[in-house]
Amino acid sequence: MKPSVNLLSPQNHALVLIDFEGQMGFAVKSISLSELRTNTAIVAGASKIFAIPTIVTTVAEASFSGPVFPEIEEFYPVAISGYIDRASMNAWEDEAAYKAITGKGKKKLVLAGLWTSVCIVGPVLSAIEEGYDVYVITDACGDVSTEAHERAIQRMIQAGAKPITSIQYLLELQRDWARQETYVAVTNLMKKYGGAYGIGIDYAHKMIPHHEYKL
Repeated sequence: MKPSVNLLSPQNHALVLIDFEGQMGFAVKSISLSELRTNTAIVAGASKIFAIPTIVTTVAEASFSGPVFPEIEEFYPVAISGYIDRASMNAWEDEAAYKAITGKGKKKLVLAGLWTSVCIVGPVLSAIEEGYDVYVITDACGDVSTEAHERAIQRMIQAGAKPITSIQYLLELQRDWARQETYVAVTNLMKKYGGAYGIGIDYAHKMIPHHEYKL
C-alpha cells in the first residue's frame, strides 16, 4: 500500500521556475506560446495549491528579457514572492539562486522554464551531479526549435532526469480525489486551464448530480 518513492508529493520536492519572460518566449518554436502559457499556469497553480516551496528566477529582467509571464505573476506576484534575477545562464552557478534552491532542503527538484537547451539543461545536470533527484516538466519548457528542445530532453534523461508533464505534475500531487482539502482548487484550476479535460470536469459538475459521479 506504500506509494513509490519516485512519486512526487507536496512534501518531498521544491519547484524551480526559470526565465518565463517575454523575450525568452518570443523565440520559442518547439511549442506554441499559447500552449506553453497554459501549461505554465497549470504548474504554477499546482504549486500554489499544494504549498510547494517555489523559486522563480529570471535572467536580465530589467535590461533584456522583460517581465515574467502573467501566469507566473498570477500565482507568484513579484511584490510578494520576489524573483531572483541573474546574469548567469545556468541558475546553479548564480550564488543567490543556488542558495535559494538548495536552501529549501529538498532532495527532489522539479524544473520548468526557457530555454530547454540552455537555462534548463544547466541546472538540471548540475543538480544531478550534486546528488539531487531531478524532474523536468517537459511541456512547460520550450526552445528555439523542436530539435533543440528534444535533444536537450534526451541529454537530461541520459544523465538521470525524469520527464513529466504539467497535468501529470498536478495529478501526482492530488493523487486521490478523496483529498477534499484540495479538490475544489484542483478542479477549478483544470476548468480554467485544462483544455478538453477541464471542459469535461466542468460538464460533469454542472450536468451530473454530485452524488452520482467521482472524478
